[in-house]
Amino acid sequence: MKNSTLFNKKNFCILFIFVISLLINQYYGNKGVFPVDSFAHFDTGFRIFLGEYPFKNYWIVSGPIVDYIQAVFFYIFGVNWQSYILHASLFNAILSLATFVIFRNFNLNLYYSLLYTLSFSILAYPVSATPFVDLHSAFFSLLGIYALILGIKNEKNIYWIFLPLFFTFAFLSKQVPSSYVIISVIVILSIYSLTHKKYKWMKYSFSSLILLIFFLLVFGKIQGIKLSSFLEQYLFYPLTIGSQRFSNYNFTFEGVILHFKFIYIALSPLLFINLRKIFFSNKYYKSNNFYYFLILILFTLSLILHQLLTRNQTFIFFLIPILFGFSHIYFNLNHSNFKKSTSVILILVCIFVTIKYHIRFNENRKFHELNYVNFKSFSFAKEIDKKFLGLKWITPEYKNETQKEISHINQIKLHLYKDSRKKMLLTNYSFFSAILNEKLFSPTRWHIFDGTDYPLTGNKYFINYKNLLIKLIEENNIKIIYTTYPVESSILYKYLDRKCLEEVKISNILNSYEIKNCYK
Repeated sequence: MKNSTLFNKKNFCILFIFVISLLINQYYGNKGVFPVDSFAHFDTGFRIFLGEYPFKNYWIVSGPIVDYIQAVFFYIFGVNWQSYILHASLFNAILSLATFVIFRNFNLNLYYSLLYTLSFSILAYPVSATPFVDLHSAFFSLLGIYALILGIKNEKNIYWIFLPLFFTFAFLSKQVPSSYVIISVIVILSIYSLTHKKYKWMKYSFSSLILLIFFLLVFGKIQGIKLSSFLEQYLFYPLTIGSQRFSNYNFTFEGVILHFKFIYIALSPLLFINLRKIFFSNKYYKSNNFYYFLILILFTLSLILHQLLTRNQTFIFFLIPILFGFSHIYFNLNHSNFKKSTSVILILVCIFVTIKYHIRFNENRKFHELNYVNFKSFSFAKEIDKKFLGLKWITPEYKNETQKEISHINQIKLHLYKDSRKKMLLTNYSFFSAILNEKLFSPTRWHIFDGTDYPLTGNKYFINYKNLLIKLIEENNIKIIYTTYPVESSILYKYLDRKCLEEVKISNILNSYEIKNCYK
């Protein structure tokens, strides 16, 4: 009877976590947008349906797997905003369930596991609430970390099979932070294998990795994606960006320490317990508990390193409930005399921090630069298209003029609709292809102008991107190119001969460039 009650309680917790994790992300996904980020995978996910693929039809430096996953969601649930954010919502739910399962695997109390997991679900994907490459990379890496921990703990082959799958998906979401995590995992597994003389995992992980690489090569071949294009766009070009960021980074106490103070606070009990064990327990470095600690600390440092080098808003505060949860587990394992009081303190601090960052990132939408916006000024995005039903439209740039922005967008939409010629559109409102249901042949996902999304003049891959752009124009018989603010003519003329384009200013936010007989 007791086991049956526990089983029912556990099932109820699983269902509760799934529903809450799904709904909270779905709710905040409808609260405002930051166009360049919020729509990053909307058109590219749709373009896959139209037979346009990354590396082949548009230059891409991150997120191919996110585009393909989004295409699956559009296929199943239809091309609309709710299915778009459902992608992130379902990911949030799966991650939360995985977190709950791993806590329970270490026999953490059911209700404590539930509290830490709910905190995680609040701080995980809802900070963005729309599919985002950095988050996908971090969260696929987290699933890999969970597989590694359970592989060491339970010694089941299934975890070693899934390990390369999660990390490959993480890398195909974005090269970093996945690369930092993968390197740390290789180091940990090397030490673990040499210390314990256990090499069985290699057979399953390497077999899984080889099969996965073979599948990806065949998949790319079928879609006409050249391996050279993948290597050039996804590996070699991003290295030119990453090296600049490393060399230009300035260490500050506030940036490195104070900004992540609550992550360090959550990590400190783990650090204290394990350092004490290392110094005072014989051969502690051979115990599994030491390796769990090593995995968690290197994963945490990998994500902090990524945040220090990236230009995006902070999104790694989901580490806090994970680290508090494992601190709780380690206190239980060490039979602390203050177990009850320690549990209360850990839970209370975790709840406090969760509320703090929930208000900042979810309620105020800081990740999407909406923290100074009056959300009561929103308009309904269905005024743009019925595909955006449920979305409350408000953006940082037009925070007090949502109707003006929607009017601009509808003017662009109408103009493009009336022009039946083959056309190319360069915009950060990356949804026109989906709402017009036609190919608009954008050569890249973003237009940020700092060299992070495609090569600028002076970069050694500049000519490669230029050739891709010209190839798109010639092979698809493009007659006219449209640009929306902030894409300016000066950007376009870096890649195309000014003499070959006839520029017309249609409005303050829309320009056209009719192509003469230069490109056929």
